[in-house]
Amino acid sequence: MPVTKSRTSRNQRLKRGERGGIELLLIQSVDYLGKQGEVVEVKRGYAMNYLLPQGLATVATEHHKRMVEKHKAKLLAIQHERLAGLRQLAERIAAQSVTIEANANDEGHLYGSVGALEIVRALKQQEVTITPDQVRLKGPLKELGLYTVDVHLGQEIEGQLKVWVVPTVGETEPAAESKAEGQAEGKSASTGEGKSAGKKGESASK
Repeated sequence: MPVTKSRTSRNQRLKRGERGGIELLLIQSVDYLGKQGEVVEVKRGYAMNYLLPQGLATVATEHHKRMVEKHKAKLLAIQHERLAGLRQLAERIAAQSVTIEANANDEGHLYGSVGALEIVRALKQQEVTITPDQVRLKGPLKELGLYTVDVHLGQEIEGQLKVWVVPTVGETEPAAESKAEGQAEGKSASTGEGKSAGKKGESASK
């Protein structure tokens, strides 16, 4: 219950803009949104799930505006540090590849498709965290093969990730093995019956 109250009070403190969104002050420049020190209006989900937790923005109050102006040089240094981190991440992404298994027919066409969410999950397994909207696909991947996917990290920094889409393994093989084992058992049983019948025939002739 205390957590609910905390969230409620926090939501109430967020100032609404003219269009009904949340009014925030940008601590750092954000692509396609605004520059450092600007007041922007965004959807509540974007504010609560990305801008505020990432430290890219804060509640737009006169106090915060004065603080941003006062510490502009320090914030600019933080921005440069963030950009350096994004460049390192771009290099790390470009230096590796991910493999995604998918069901496909004999011609290599997928029964479904591979999208940004699957790519994000595959990268997370390699301890690289990005969001689905940072994966720039021209469309879902619908065939087996190797793809080069652009990943937009922010501030005009992009990385290119190699994505292997391969057929799902382990689904048909057990069935084939079971069939082979069944055929082997049948052959063994048939051979055994033949030998037994031969012995009986020899005994009768004697």
